[in-house]
Amino acid sequence: MANQDRERSNLLRSAEHRLVQYLCSRLPQWVTSDMLTAFGFLGSLVICAGLWLGESNRFFLLLAISGLAIHWFGDSLDGRLAYYRNRPRKWYGWALDINVDWTSACIIGLGFYLYLPAYKIMAALFVVVYGGAMIIALLRYKITNQYQIDSFYFGPTELRLLLAVILLMEIFRADTLLQFGVAGSLLLIVFNVIESCRLLKLGDQKDRLEKASY
Repeated sequence: MANQDRERSNLLRSAEHRLVQYLCSRLPQWVTSDMLTAFGFLGSLVICAGLWLGESNRFFLLLAISGLAIHWFGDSLDGRLAYYRNRPRKWYGWALDINVDWTSACIIGLGFYLYLPAYKIMAALFVVVYGGAMIIALLRYKITNQYQIDSFYFGPTELRLLLAVILLMEIFRADTLLQFGVAGSLLLIVFNVIESCRLLKLGDQKDRLEKASY
C-alpha cells in the first residue's frame, strides 16, 4: 500500500517501488519505521564522515558512497514499511521525515564544507537550494494536496546515484565534485524558479475559484 498523497515522477520510480516492496516483505517484525528513519539519519553522518576524511585521503570518499546507500535504505523504507504493514502514521511520519531530511541535508552540507574548505560557497549553495526545494514541496502540498518530492524526472534516488558516481570520479580526478556540485546547484535553482512560478499560477487559480464560490 502506498501513500496516496505522494505523487512520484522520478525516472526510477517503478524499479525502486518493486525493490522497496520486496525489501519490506523481507524485513523482520522487530524492525520499525522509526528504526529505519534513524538508520537513514546515520547514513547522513557516514556521508559527512567520509567527506571529512576524504579531505586528507580521497579513497575515504568510498565511505561517503556507502553512506548514500545507508541513507537510501532508511529514507526509502521507513514510511513504506508502515504502509506495507498497514500501520501508517501519516502526519507523525510526515513531520518526522521533514525534520530528519532537513537536518540530514545540513549534515551532508557540512561534509562538503569539510572536504572543500577552500570552496565554502558550494556547501552553502547546496544547503540553500536543497532547502528551497523542500519549501517548494511543502507549498505544493498546501496548494495541490499532493506531496511531490521530485523535480521533473529527478528525485532523491537519482540524486544519490548521481552523487555516488561523482564521488567515485572525484577519487581519481580532483575537483570533479566541485564542478558538478556547482553545476547541479545552479540547475536546481532553475528548477526551483520554474516550479515556484508554476505554484504561483496555481495559487492564483485557486484564489479565483475560492472567491467564485463565495
